[in-house]
Amino acid sequence: MSLKYIKLEKVNLRDHYDEKWLQDRIEEDPSLLGLGEVIIITRERKQSTGGRIDFLLSEPETDTRYEVEIQLGETDESHIIRTIEYWDIERKRFPYKDHIAVIVAEDITSRFFNVISLLNKSVPIIAIQLNAVRIEDKISLNFTKILDTSEELEDEDLSSEVVDRPYWENRSNPKSIALMDELISTTKNICENQKITYNKHHVALGTPRKNFAWFHPRKTEGYCHFDIRVGKNNIDKTKESLAQAEIPFTYRKEDLFSIPLLAYNFKQHKEEIIKLFQNSCELCK
Repeated sequence: MSLKYIKLEKVNLRDHYDEKWLQDRIEEDPSLLGLGEVIIITRERKQSTGGRIDFLLSEPETDTRYEVEIQLGETDESHIIRTIEYWDIERKRFPYKDHIAVIVAEDITSRFFNVISLLNKSVPIIAIQLNAVRIEDKISLNFTKILDTSEELEDEDLSSEVVDRPYWENRSNPKSIALMDELISTTKNICENQKITYNKHHVALGTPRKNFAWFHPRKTEGYCHFDIRVGKNNIDKTKESLAQAEIPFTYRKEDLFSIPLLAYNFKQHKEEIIKLFQNSCELCK
C-alpha cells in the first residue's frame, strides 16, 4: 500500500503556544530532547540568583545531570548567560556529579556558536534546535542536537582502533552517512591518493601523508559533525568566512575547527563548505 504524501510546513512555535506549553510536552516525554533515558528531577527549580531553571534532568546510568533552558524563537545573550549560570550553580551544589548545560531554541544563531567557541572546553554545553512543523491541523516537534562540546575530540595524531565502513553504517543514520560521503567527495578530484580511514571514534580523511578532516556521522537524520584543519595562516579568514555565511562552528585549538552540519545547511552553503575542504586538502600536498 502506497503512503499518502503530506507537505510539511515549518511554523514559528511562539506564534501559537507559550513556553509553558512546550515545557508540558517535554515533561510528558523527556526523551524528545534526544539526551537518552533521562528522568526529570525537577521543573522550574529555583536558583540562588532568583531565577528558575526550566528542567533539571538526570541520566542515572552515568550519573550525569543536565541543566536545561528552553527558549522560543532564537537564542539571545541573556539566554546563553542564564544557561551557563544555572549550570555553574548546580555543579557547585553537587560537585561529585557530571553536569552538562543544555540550551534549546527554535533558532540557534551563528552568534551563539561564536560565543561558545570563546568559552572553548571550559563549559560542556549541548545546543538543541527545535523545529515545529504543521501537518494538516496538527503540529509536531522535532529536536535536533547540533552542538555537543561535552564530546571529547579525539587526538588525530594518536593511533585508533581501525574498523570498517559497515561499523559506521550500523551506528549512523543512512542520510548522515550520505552527507559524510558528499563532503568527502568535494576533494576527490584535487586530492591525490585520497585516503579514507574508518576508525572506531571517527572517520579520517586525508592523504597518505597527513589527515586534515575527521567525521562523526550521527543517528540523527542528515547530521554529520566534522573537525577540519585550515592552516595557521587561515584561522582569521576562516572565522570571518564561516560567520558571514552563518555556518555554526567552534574554534578548538591551533588551526582546528569543529562544525556541526545538517544536510539542509550543506545545501544552503555548499559553495563555502566545498571551498573549505579543498583549501584544507591543499595543505596536505
